[in-house]
Formats: sequence, C-alpha cells, structure tokens
Amino acid sequence: MCTLVETPDVTVLLDAGISLCPNRFGLPPHPVEFQTIARLRENIAKAADKAEVVTISHYHFDHHTPSYEDWLVNWTEASETARQIYKDKRILLKNPRENINPSQRHRAWLFQKTGGKHAKSLEKADGKTFIFGKQTALHFSEAVTHGPENAALGWLTMTHVECDNESLVFAPDVQGPISNHALVWIKAAEPDVAIVGGPPFYLGSYKVDETELQQGLRNLESLAETVPLLIVEHHALRDATWQQRTRRVREVAEASGNKMQTAAEFAGLETVFLESRRKSLFEEMPPSKEFEKWISEGFENRSVKKPPLQP
Repeated sequence: MCTLVETPDVTVLLDAGISLCPNRFGLPPHPVEFQTIARLRENIAKAADKAEVVTISHYHFDHHTPSYEDWLVNWTEASETARQIYKDKRILLKNPRENINPSQRHRAWLFQKTGGKHAKSLEKADGKTFIFGKQTALHFSEAVTHGPENAALGWLTMTHVECDNESLVFAPDVQGPISNHALVWIKAAEPDVAIVGGPPFYLGSYKVDETELQQGLRNLESLAETVPLLIVEHHALRDATWQQRTRRVREVAEASGNKMQTAAEFAGLETVFLESRRKSLFEEMPPSKEFEKWISEGFENRSVKKPPLQP
C-alpha cells in the first residue's frame, strides 16, 4: 500500500514497504512476482528520494522495510535497501512499545537499531498531529486493531493528510474496516479520498470469521456512501473472488455519486492480481529448470540467494 503524497509544504511516503507471500497454494512466488517486486522496490526508492517524511503504520514487512538480506519475501539487500529509504528522513512511526504485540515489538526494536538509525529523527505518531508549513497537517489515529477487535495481529495507526481544504485518509490493514472504531475515525476526517485495506476474504473460515468479513463489507459500504473516492486495496485483492464480494460496495458508491477503485485504476494502470493467480501462473508459464532448482533449496538458502528471474 506504499503511497507518495505531495503537498505544497511537504512530501510524505506512507508505509514504505512491500513483500511477497512465501507460500500460497503450496507454491513460492512465481518469477513474474519476483520481477514485479524488483521493479516496485526501485519505484519505492525513487519515491523516497522525493520524500522528507516517511511513516510506519505498523511493523509488518509489507509496511516497513527491514535491514537484512531477504530475496524470497522482502527483496532486500542487507542494510542498503532500508538505508536508501530512511536515510535523513523524519520518520513518524507507530509507537514501538505501546499497543503492540510481541512480534511487532521485536520488529520495531530491530528497525530502530538498523534502518531507523539512518533517519533524521524517529517520532512516535499515535494520536498526534504534525504541522508542516502553512497548509498541511498530518493527523494520526490512536492505535486501532489490525482487523477485528483484539486481533492477534496487533494494532496500527491510520493517517489523515489535510491540506487547503483537501483531505486524504490512509487506512492500511484495517481489513474493511472491521473495527467500528476505525470506521468512526475515518468518517470523522471527512476524506475526499480514502485508501483502505479491504476485507481479507482469503482468510475466511481460516483466520477471520465470516461474520467479521461481513462487518468489514458493511463498513466499507458505509464509506462508499460518503467518500467521493474510495480506493480499496491490499487484503481484499488477494482473493480471486474479491470483485464479486465487493460488488455491492461499488454499487453503493455509484448510487451515491462516488467512485470505488483500486490503486492501479486510480493511477491509470491495469490491476494485476498476481498472488491470487499464483497457481495459474505456474501452470500457464512454467518456470525454468534453474528456478525449479532454486525452489527445491531450503527456506533459508532461498532467502539469501536471488532466484533466477526468467519465466
């Protein structure tokens, strides 16, 4: 969900991370997925060059960049990838010690000792407002749950960028939002644009109860009624049936004179659903023998050895 926001006063890079699922449908990422993350890593680095401020909503690796070598999940070179992003930046981050589960607390500690040491400053953002120039304010929510209330995945902060009567909300990993607390905060911001992590349909009957998914859909419909541009992203798009599952959201938006899009549609690009299509990618574009050999290596070896990228 990494997003670059520019105002007359400041340029902000929201959640400078990207990662691949190491195992979906019993398969590692397809070579096309690795080609894509390599290209997008370059895009994030270029965006970071423009930014003065970088935010971290929470410490999952698709929302911040770690400082160790990992070519399987994060496509990172030891220390260098994170240094490119965070060097000399003002980092507004989720409180690393409060409202945080053990896994994210450990990752937050590692970040402060590694990538974060290159930053100009590290500032806790939960519930705070930061003013830039004459027109721009960044408001951060208090910590809200990563999906349902009391979710095992922990907490995160949402960001409200306000500038000269324009308003944007960035709500990653709220999974709908499922939480009514998150919904209330987003609506109170009265955004012109809301970038929202939608319901994780692919986790239904596995990690997220169907009633919670339905709650996320209802709250997404509520946003569609009031937000002129609702950008639905992230978890929702990992399921091949997401368009059918969110059809009602799009209809509600259109009936209200609003619009629902993916981030790719907003950028004028084709929406490409690589993770949900992983099985068919392997069937339609069989990898090379060299790639098959790389797959057969152990998890740790694959992490520290770049995969052969030719399909």
